[in-house]
Amino acid sequence: MHKLGLQLGSILQPGDLVSLNGVLGAGKTTLTKSIGEGAGVQGSISSPTFLIARTHATDSGTNFVHIDAYRLSEPRELDDLDIDYANSISVIEWGKGFTDGISESILEIQIDRFLESEERELTILGKGRFSNISETLGDLS
Repeated sequence: MHKLGLQLGSILQPGDLVSLNGVLGAGKTTLTKSIGEGAGVQGSISSPTFLIARTHATDSGTNFVHIDAYRLSEPRELDDLDIDYANSISVIEWGKGFTDGISESILEIQIDRFLESEERELTILGKGRFSNISETLGDLS
């Protein structure tokens, strides 16, 4: 998960959006932290569960926005947050069903966790510049 996050963070650009989905404890926040590390976030990333969104500065000057949509009930509430998605790298935990119309470049990552082994299986779908995600990310083994 850490290797994937670092790799993703290093290729993300302003306007890109990553939607992370999976059960509680699947690793969404852990993956977000490593994506932030790869994107050059200054300081630490903590879950924005009660704030809904946190904005972090990066070494490049691009904002890294970490959103927790768990408590949101409909997509228009993301717009109410008044985030400049076009000029930020955005990661949305619990983002399924909330990303339409926000960005042309979206990575949707479903994390399935297997309790008996603690292993995770990721399903990654890309849109826009991420439409050929296997070519973009290469071999992650």
